[in-house]
Amino acid sequence: MTTTGGQVDEERVSAELVAVITAVQNDVPLVLTTADGQLLPSGPLQPGGGSMQAGMRSWVTRQTGYELGYVEQLYTYADRSRGPSPVLEISYLGLTTVSAVTPGWRSWLEYFPWEDQRGGDGVVEEVLAPALERWATTTADDELAQRRRLRTAVTFGLEDHPWLPELALQRYELLYEAGLVPESGGAGAPGLPMQRDHRRILATGISRLRAKIQYRPVVFEMLPESFTLGRLQTTVEAVAGQPLHKQNFRRLVEQQELVEETGEVDSSTGGRPAKLVRFRRAVLDEREAVGTKLPIARPR
Repeated sequence: MTTTGGQVDEERVSAELVAVITAVQNDVPLVLTTADGQLLPSGPLQPGGGSMQAGMRSWVTRQTGYELGYVEQLYTYADRSRGPSPVLEISYLGLTTVSAVTPGWRSWLEYFPWEDQRGGDGVVEEVLAPALERWATTTADDELAQRRRLRTAVTFGLEDHPWLPELALQRYELLYEAGLVPESGGAGAPGLPMQRDHRRILATGISRLRAKIQYRPVVFEMLPESFTLGRLQTTVEAVAGQPLHKQNFRRLVEQQELVEETGEVDSSTGGRPAKLVRFRRAVLDEREAVGTKLPIARPR
């Protein structure tokens, strides 16, 4: 609020919902987008009764036709790029399933290709690490340069530091600070840009989801009613962006009694029919916090 010549001018603040709607199809982590992949689904916050989370569910269904499983509020951003009055962007993470990839769904790896550590494509070591080293040495302050190098090593899993999947937001923020992404007016890091703060919001959703699957069974919201253990593992790997040890993963699932057999098999795998299982939802009542914990990332 400002006062000019005895008149009181109030800064009008509007709010809108921004949805990070994610799914996994054919081992690819997906996010629903608009504007030819440059924005996340968003719209004005409508006043009314009920919780914001319930309003988010109904809004997503009306706007996209998808029913959300797990929903969680992320952060609220103040977007001042659209005029004199700020717009509060209230972001939510929502999980769903898709039977086919339709227009609007994009792999989130198109925006953050370095977040896929399953294939070892070398983008971190060959592209990002040298660019961040050049940024670290742009300062004449030796102590600051050393802090930048350490931050790079910890965030990107370099110099014997482990790769931590849940640091997706911190990795984007570091590239932003170093001026290596279009959103900060620079270049050097691969990946598609997004308008406004939506690439940062997407990174926030990825980090939150990757942290969440380590102690809550939310990954089952991205699977059909029945599935194979193989599909469960590849879904977790797609979300985490890293490979998991097959025997250790299945032992962890069995020990936590997360699934139960349906009595049916899947014969579409091309080999020996695989048993179909389903999520045993009773575990939510039996234990307060269970999940498919991810093992420490394999060293490069």
